[in-house]
Amino acid sequence: MAQQQINNNSGNSSNIPVSERYWTLVDKADKKFSKIRDLPYYERNRYDTYFYKVFKVYTQLWKFQQENRQKLVEAGLKRWEIGEIASRIAQLYYGQYMRTSEASYLSEAYIFYEAILTREYFKEGLCQDTNLANKQLRFLARFLMVCLVLNRREMVHQLVNQLKMLVDECKRTFQDTDFKEWKLVVQEIVRFLKADTAFMNIRPLRYSLVLDPHPDVLPHVAAPVARKNLRLRDAILSSYHHNEVKFSELTLDTFRMLQCLEWEPSGSFYQSTGGKSGQNGALGPSRVNHSQDIADPTLPPNPRKAVLYRPSLTHFVAVLATICEELPPDGVLLIFLSASGRTGHALSPSGSGTGIKATENIIRDFQSHTIHSDGTSTSSFSSPSDSPNPSASQSKGDCINYDTGCLQFGNRGIGGLNCIYPSDLIPFTRRPLFVIIESDASEVFKAISGAEKGERAALLLSPSCSFPIGAVDSSRQSIGSLFTIFLTAPLQAFCLLLGISGSDVEMDTYKHAESLLSSSLNDWGLTLATSDNLDPVWAQVLRDPFLRRFLLRFIFCRVVLALFAQTFNKKEFHPECMPALPQSVSPMTTASQTVVMQLAKVFRATKQFIFTEGISLGDHGNIDMES
Repeated sequence: MAQQQINNNSGNSSNIPVSERYWTLVDKADKKFSKIRDLPYYERNRYDTYFYKVFKVYTQLWKFQQENRQKLVEAGLKRWEIGEIASRIAQLYYGQYMRTSEASYLSEAYIFYEAILTREYFKEGLCQDTNLANKQLRFLARFLMVCLVLNRREMVHQLVNQLKMLVDECKRTFQDTDFKEWKLVVQEIVRFLKADTAFMNIRPLRYSLVLDPHPDVLPHVAAPVARKNLRLRDAILSSYHHNEVKFSELTLDTFRMLQCLEWEPSGSFYQSTGGKSGQNGALGPSRVNHSQDIADPTLPPNPRKAVLYRPSLTHFVAVLATICEELPPDGVLLIFLSASGRTGHALSPSGSGTGIKATENIIRDFQSHTIHSDGTSTSSFSSPSDSPNPSASQSKGDCINYDTGCLQFGNRGIGGLNCIYPSDLIPFTRRPLFVIIESDASEVFKAISGAEKGERAALLLSPSCSFPIGAVDSSRQSIGSLFTIFLTAPLQAFCLLLGISGSDVEMDTYKHAESLLSSSLNDWGLTLATSDNLDPVWAQVLRDPFLRRFLLRFIFCRVVLALFAQTFNKKEFHPECMPALPQSVSPMTTASQTVVMQLAKVFRATKQFIFTEGISLGDHGNIDMES
């Protein structure tokens, strides 16, 4: 009887037209996807089953259209409809990457987006239909984001050029439609790439086993000092400043931190393996096998990261609480907060204009990778990021002299809804925290130290004044935070401080300097590991490769700014850390000054630093390169 029922069902299914079965699957997939479109990235464990259910449906849908392509085309299926399915699968992969930080999901998203691009799914009828034109624009913007995070710069520039041309073409073709918001999207990515130049990416920001020490060879800290070895499991990254460089909701500073908290692929991403189709909806001959090249299988997974743009206090606390709840027993949470501590300058939401508002809506839509109709926006707020700010420039650098007590992550003048105070973090010090504050109000976060509720927090605090770089009054509007650059690309930060750009540096000179700095950082790491008075807070994170690298680069930043002539003896330009580090790595030691002297010698810039009398290079530099 049961077998007869199965046969009857099978027979009924075969009698249903292919097109009807296809659109039933499309409808089912849309409904499944709509249920997860608003799920937060930070509640990872809770929503795993949702992801696999919707992915299963889209896999069935993709396979069905592949097997029945001819019949579906005859029934009226358009190429852009195929492209939309592929785009949503890519969105699904990117969303799962954002939840898990697993690089394989990011590469899968790239595969689908690249296939859409090469097969030109949205091209047919593009100039006759504004809805189709917007789908293509959104596709390019989403693909841009994936390529940016993957650091596929050649493809990024190719997509930017296509986006520019398509926007110009749409403006000419659809003169009755306003494409101003897309023009602003183009301006935003161009500005981002202008700031994040090839010079800033000479060395990958990710942790590279070719350039950085393997975790297995990091020096051990004596057991009595390091009561436990913690591993970085999660990170919250948030940055918001007036007029800061960003693309979508990824600011330049959070982008660099995001990159810095991942493993660099051990092989090549893009070696073709021929025409074999992989699982999970392969797209045919252009399919590339990334799995063997994503990362060394012996390495731990990437730390999971939550990127928050302009979070309200309640949203920030909700994310923080959820991540702390999911943090494993041996885990430590990194919190990176970069924002102004100024008060008293109210920014009117209306000042940014309707064009900016529309841009924010479009950007938030493609950034969140929702499946709303491409002609519909899901967000309705205006951004003050481009509003006039009378305090944006100061002749002495980005410095504030009064105590604000908090960080501002949005509009001023609406109470504490967009303010994050040191006291907001204290309840979560029941778990190990590694806190990096980049702000003119960073000093107030010293209040956390000593007020913890269970675990002492590690704090890296930026200078309260940012030293101006080049001819601009503030570095942020052109290149981002100098402190963040020191933590993510320290040699580039050193060069920028000296006024050296990429065009001024010969690669042999740069590589020599890179070798010197790498050796010096490792020496500092060994000094800390063997120190008798290293605070347990630092000792327990020193075996984690990512946190160790931040700490050593912080030491370098502190030494450089302490010895730099224009910031010498000016405490407001010097970063601080809590708890204190051993005196053996302080800026005034002979070893620390020698590191800076060596590097300054390479770039013929020793006169820009003030060294203690009697400090010399000894055997490290017997050739005078001063001009």
